Amino acid sequence: MSNSRMTSRWGLLALAILVSGCQSTTIRSAWFDTGFSGPPMRKIVVVGNLGRVADERILEDSVVKRLRAQGVDAVAGHVAGLDDRRMSEADFKAAVLASGAQGLMLVTLLGVDTRSQVTTTMVHGGMGWGRPPWGGSAWGATAWSAVPVQHITQYDLATAETKLFDVQTRQLVWAATTTTLNPVSVAREAPGFADLVVTQLASRGVIAGK
Repeated sequence: MSNSRMTSRWGLLALAILVSGCQSTTIRSAWFDTGFSGPPMRKIVVVGNLGRVADERILEDSVVKRLRAQGVDAVAGHVAGLDDRRMSEADFKAAVLASGAQGLMLVTLLGVDTRSQVTTTMVHGGMGWGRPPWGGSAWGATAWSAVPVQHITQYDLATAETKLFDVQTRQLVWAATTTTLNPVSVAREAPGFADLVVTQLASRGVIAGK
């Protein structure tokens, strides 16, 4: 195998490892009501709006599990009967109040976009001929020359919006927009998403720290 092909393949392999290793959820923007003086919420009901009932239940259960690990009582929306899309607004509010939760967390999937990334690497290319600086060290000598090679990779970016409301006052307490790079499935990405959100809520004192 020629040096140019070997270098190119190593470049592609390194890029693939880099991209695959960055599959994670991050917060792009966040807002917090500085007027929120507590006490920390002790119970939260979690409602997902992802477009698919099965995915919503997986997400709700993952966030509930993480909240409970934090010491916060939590209930999934589908357990509280909030997954009926035919519910009126009045019935929805009544069900939230009946859950006994102090906080209502709404997680909405805004969309999944496919984007492209262009990277350029220098690889050894064609043979140079002639005297420096065009080619070899002397007339008639040859040398390897570096040429730029572009690689185009595509990746998916899922964007979600999470809002936490105070049930009694119906005021927004905390909100964030998150992005997940190359999401595989809700089942795989939900635990990382839940950990990120719950950690942020604890750091703000919205829920008790542990």
